[in-house]
Amino acid sequence: MKKIIFWIALGFLGIQLIPVDRENKAVNRKDNFVDIYKTPDNIRVILKNACYDCHSNETEYPTYSYIAPISWTIKDHINDGREHLNFSEWGSYNKDLRENAVEKNISNVQDLEMPLPSYIGYHPKANLTTKQRETLINYFKDLEIK
Repeated sequence: MKKIIFWIALGFLGIQLIPVDRENKAVNRKDNFVDIYKTPDNIRVILKNACYDCHSNETEYPTYSYIAPISWTIKDHINDGREHLNFSEWGSYNKDLRENAVEKNISNVQDLEMPLPSYIGYHPKANLTTKQRETLINYFKDLEIK
């Protein structure tokens, strides 16, 4: 039994040596959603708390994201989130993509699909109130897509 525990512990320690890229790409303000639309501070706070860790190049990695294999899962979620929508690269999207992203954002927030419940569990600030959801939805509905 001691040998099994030893090898499991050694394996766990060994996987900690597998690197995970946590470096955020630089944010170009001319492509950044909140800068393009001069987003009001109250909306910026909602986006930052509920969306930006997975949907921007401004991810703040929590302490537990440095422990494998959790780190691999978190990085995979972030990569997937950025692939679907990256507010930091909004300026590189064409108008159709922007319009579709806004419609999808409205739908996801209305249907309580975003932020993900698993994310909310570890990030209480991301648990949007009904009023915050309405504020965000109305902001997206009123956006004049450039």
